[in-house]
Amino acid sequence: MVTMRAAIFHAFGGPEVVRIEQVERPEPGPGEVLVQVKAAAMNHLDLWVRRGLPIETTMPHIGGSDVAGVVAALGPGVAGVAPGQRVVVNPSLWCGECEWCLRGEQPLCLRYKILGEHTQGGFAEFVVAPARNLHPIPDDFGFAEAAAAPLPFSTAWRGLITRARLRPGEDVLVTGASGGVASAAVQVARYAGARVFAVTTAENLDRVWALGAHAVYDRDRVDFSREIWKDTGKRGVDVIFDSVGAATWAQNVRVLARGGRLVTYGATTGPDATTDLRVMFWKQVELIGTTMATAHEFDTVMRLVFRRELRPVLDVELPLEQARQAHERLEAGRQFGKIVLVP
Repeated sequence: MVTMRAAIFHAFGGPEVVRIEQVERPEPGPGEVLVQVKAAAMNHLDLWVRRGLPIETTMPHIGGSDVAGVVAALGPGVAGVAPGQRVVVNPSLWCGECEWCLRGEQPLCLRYKILGEHTQGGFAEFVVAPARNLHPIPDDFGFAEAAAAPLPFSTAWRGLITRARLRPGEDVLVTGASGGVASAAVQVARYAGARVFAVTTAENLDRVWALGAHAVYDRDRVDFSREIWKDTGKRGVDVIFDSVGAATWAQNVRVLARGGRLVTYGATTGPDATTDLRVMFWKQVELIGTTMATAHEFDTVMRLVFRRELRPVLDVELPLEQARQAHERLEAGRQFGKIVLVP
């Protein structure tokens, strides 16, 4: 049996359940490739899976949805990919056969899964992925930077460009702007020609400014909805991109402009939010859910990343052996951008 090192947990719980073990190295099946992992980035999704989301997942479990590495071996029937090729992995897994896949809407697939959530992921020396999910990495682009891009930028691109239909000249609010997806969203909104308002903590104000935000608010010192209401001339914002959930929901609804769109892609402070329906219908606003991206959206935004028109934000690189510390850092909210594990 060929083995590999992996950050794995055998039961749900806190960061203490994560340990480094020798496990059996996976083998690629038909249409799959074996990727030698050079870098894998953390997401809040890894925390939720470790705590015990009400989903079917592999146990014992290896997390890690955002993976960059080198093709190590090919499964049966794989063509157009060569061992040694530098690649980043699209973490979306779809069937390709249901009505949604046939429409090109892979995130709505009836059997949709995410690498490292429903399957074994990339916090290991090797991972298996479908060959169709590989995107080449330019030779001058680092593995850690590449691993920091897939889930954050594809989620931000679909949420803002496709789902919210963001147009040049509109005003956008991004909450929780120190996170991986949110820091990507600030850049995507700016790239799209929007005026960007962002909410974060005091220690990250300057960093969010540097990403291209036009106005940044300290969530602990001001009511951002009141400040934005004043700063937009009592008009509000056209689009809100939010994963905070319950804690900011009422403020978000309050600061939406007439005809505005509130896009939700997560609920880090809880899923149960109260909405004043009178505000919804009187201002004729839209509530939009979004997650991940289509194959086309993924390829589009990764090309922009690799042309350096959008920039992944790295917090820290840690060796795989410090996976538990990575979980602790992300859970404590001490990061700005992506925590990357390197086998």
